[in-house]
Amino acid sequence: MTEITAHHGLLKDINLHVDDTGGNGRPVVLIHGWPLSGESWAHQVAAFEAAGHRVVTYDRRGFGRSDKPLTGYSYDTLTEDLHAVLEALDLNDVTLVGFSMGGGEVARYFTKYGAERLRSVVFAAAVPPYLLKTPGNPDGPLEATEAAKMTAGLTANQDTFYDDFTKNFFSVDGQLVVSEEERQTALTLAHQAFKPAALEAMASFANTDFREDLEKVTVPTLVIHGDGDAVVPFEGSGARTHAAIPGSELHVIAGGPHGINASHPEEFNRVILEFLAR
Repeated sequence: MTEITAHHGLLKDINLHVDDTGGNGRPVVLIHGWPLSGESWAHQVAAFEAAGHRVVTYDRRGFGRSDKPLTGYSYDTLTEDLHAVLEALDLNDVTLVGFSMGGGEVARYFTKYGAERLRSVVFAAAVPPYLLKTPGNPDGPLEATEAAKMTAGLTANQDTFYDDFTKNFFSVDGQLVVSEEERQTALTLAHQAFKPAALEAMASFANTDFREDLEKVTVPTLVIHGDGDAVVPFEGSGARTHAAIPGSELHVIAGGPHGINASHPEEFNRVILEFLAR
């Protein structure tokens, strides 16, 4: 466990909470989804470490145990934070695994920093290429009315919003596919989020267009997604990301909700570890 200063500001540094298993294994950096924290990778860290990897997780600014500034939730800034983690730990030959919102940092990383430090990437139930449905993005799975409803719901009552959101996060066709204990763990992590940060980050993952970023992805890529994802539907996200990256691999988890790393950890871990071994 350590704190990494991701940004030096005029008035305040921004410190990120980082957990690093250490060792000489090839590094895997796990980037969590909204509105959780690095602790949401609990089913992956030990398995990846046991396979010989150095595993790094961190809490995105505004979430978990990291600093919670009022600003800095654009994907450019969030990707600068990711790069600060790689630089501070001097990580190279890295595999980035971006879950949900975290897939945005993975995509934007190529535009801002290229592939010099990277070996491969994984988009897991990830938001690229572009969530919001617009005239220029008719295949976007998120209607503007639904995005507005989410913003209004979180603004009005975060307790009710997060309770409903975590149910949807782990459900397929309206049925919860994890234990209530698993859902409550995620709910606890959600409540660690700073509400202004959660709202700004929500706007970022809904409105950011990653289509040009995906054109710059030049390393081996795995797309893994649940076919029952009710939060980031596969056809409008994972399927399009796979199509946008030549040579990318695709694995669809049958009966998988959005939170596939917790609902189907054995399959999720196996597929990623097989990808890492190639």
